[in-house]
Amino acid sequence: MLFDDGQYNLIDQNIFPQDPLQFEDSMKYSDRLKEHKKRTSLQDAVLNAEGKMGGIRVIISAMDFAFMGGSMGSVVGEKITRAAELALKERVPFITVSCSGGARMQEGVLSLMQLMKTSSAIANLNEAGIPFISVLADPTTGGVTASFAMLGDINIAEPNALIGFAGPRVIEQTIKEKLPKGFQRSEFLLEHGMLDDVVNRKKMRSYIIKALQLFLNRSE
Repeated sequence: MLFDDGQYNLIDQNIFPQDPLQFEDSMKYSDRLKEHKKRTSLQDAVLNAEGKMGGIRVIISAMDFAFMGGSMGSVVGEKITRAAELALKERVPFITVSCSGGARMQEGVLSLMQLMKTSSAIANLNEAGIPFISVLADPTTGGVTASFAMLGDINIAEPNALIGFAGPRVIEQTIKEKLPKGFQRSEFLLEHGMLDDVVNRKKMRSYIIKALQLFLNRSE
């Protein structure tokens, strides 16, 4: 729904998750991956695509919560980094659509490494003056929030999206205080300066196109 006429080309489709730690909780991580691949028809929790928005070529990384809660493991981090690197190479705007429960703990420190990896790729875009727009859907939490999702030149959230690092119950138990009403919801974050805007999904495409035109100093 973001690309012109719904036309886009998927890229980085040949990257597949592994089970380097042979992790097992209630079931083997390798079996969990197979289950989610079958359920979603996805290889992992993010898709990279290139196309145009308002006639402007862009690269988009979009996360899917249906695949293991949109968690960021090695493949998600690699694909977002590759998309950012391609945007840098081609000098085209980069857009991420985040929807995630955070880092994928089944991959341990390999998952946590993706926070620095993706942030570094975004820093390179910033240094080169390449626009990066971050869209935060419900929910965007944990390591994704703590890395690329909050590093946009503009950070845009959908209405009432849950956005934060630790969950509200964890925070309340830690600080022994009751949190304000609406805490960690997009409207609360906008009011307190953590977001640039809150935009309904139906208006997101036109909003981003206008932002791209302003970034690139183009008129309709």
